[in-house]
Amino acid sequence: MRGIVTIDGPSASGKSSVARRVAEALGVPYLSSGLLYRAAAYLALRAGVDPGDEGALLRLLKARRVRLLAERAGNRVLAEGEDLTPFLHTPEVDRVVSEVARLPGVRAWVSQRLKEVPPPFVAEGRDMGTRVFPEADYKFYLTASPEVRALRRSRERLQDYEEVLRDLLLRDEKDRDQSAPAPDALLLDTGGLTLEEVVALVLAHLGR
Repeated sequence: MRGIVTIDGPSASGKSSVARRVAEALGVPYLSSGLLYRAAAYLALRAGVDPGDEGALLRLLKARRVRLLAERAGNRVLAEGEDLTPFLHTPEVDRVVSEVARLPGVRAWVSQRLKEVPPPFVAEGRDMGTRVFPEADYKFYLTASPEVRALRRSRERLQDYEEVLRDLLLRDEKDRDQSAPAPDALLLDTGGLTLEEVVALVLAHLGR
């Protein structure tokens, strides 16, 4: 593969797992835009910066020289050499990442970091096929009911299902503007499918 594949979708739709498996099958890296937003949220929380203060947050990201390492084995986010990746998937980060992701300056910063990576690759996020890589050769949008997605996340995080569902519905509402599928994306409802089945559908559409 020589071009770009985008896989978008809401929280816990399976896009990260699918992107990782598809990229592995194609022999290319995958890019996780969500990790960069999570890194911004985590650094804001740790530094005591208001997640809604765009100027302060952008200064913090620049000062810490945050960058994404898109490796075939997985994505990592570094800040001045410190690996932030193990701290980015927590309920605390979950609750503020949407606020961070709505900031135009932060979205531009994430887009720039992603565009620094030369193709080919598989990029996953919420607006990869609409705003970041509209020129992508193939676009997919994964979805599932909130209940299915909450069950998946509660199993991943060992959290209470009702708490996860409540947070997920709130995040869906906050992310609504960023989560619309590209007009030319193939929509896949992953609710009744296994990870392997979703990956097989994507690869089949790619002719693999």
